[in-house]
Amino acid sequence: MSEPTESRLEVPSLERSILIGGVGLALVSLFVFATVAFAERWMYENLGIAGAYLAWTVLFIVLGGGALGSLVVNQWRLPKFYLLFALAFFVYAAGWVTAYFILGGRVGELIGSLAGSLLMGMVLTLALSGIHAQRRASYLSLFLFGANSVGYFLGSLINDFVRGRPGMLLWGVIYGLCLGAGLGALLHFAQLRRSS
Repeated sequence: MSEPTESRLEVPSLERSILIGGVGLALVSLFVFATVAFAERWMYENLGIAGAYLAWTVLFIVLGGGALGSLVVNQWRLPKFYLLFALAFFVYAAGWVTAYFILGGRVGELIGSLAGSLLMGMVLTLALSGIHAQRRASYLSLFLFGANSVGYFLGSLINDFVRGRPGMLLWGVIYGLCLGAGLGALLHFAQLRRSS
């Protein structure tokens, strides 16, 4: 039996990755959703719809990259991880928003969640596991789709029930918690694959 490599020993545990990813992105998402709850109208009027969505994407990238950056090891340490996360989250947002604006409603949200999750999961997994890990990237991306969808739709349901700013803030926390936990798990498994 061979000794584990040094890089494998540095990969945070699955539990730690899920905890840091979930709590970190829940805080990030709470902040982003607070801008929706308190400043959505102002942002639409002053930035336009595209500008508002771009601003929310940039907030998720800047704050989310910092929240998740401690989970990456070796060559992907900050600031390099910021570039990877920026690409991954940008394609996620592009896939989600495109599907939502074309299809609209719950169908657009579901297809957007699928498209965005697959794109983000593929970018992160292939970068961290290696370009030949397409099958693993597919599995991890589908897992991310599940976590993302649970967070988004459960948060949406609670928002519909609670309503107003408190509902929007709860939606943000639930969405961030689930997506962050999914991303934490994805980062853990993608890095283990590379180092094993």
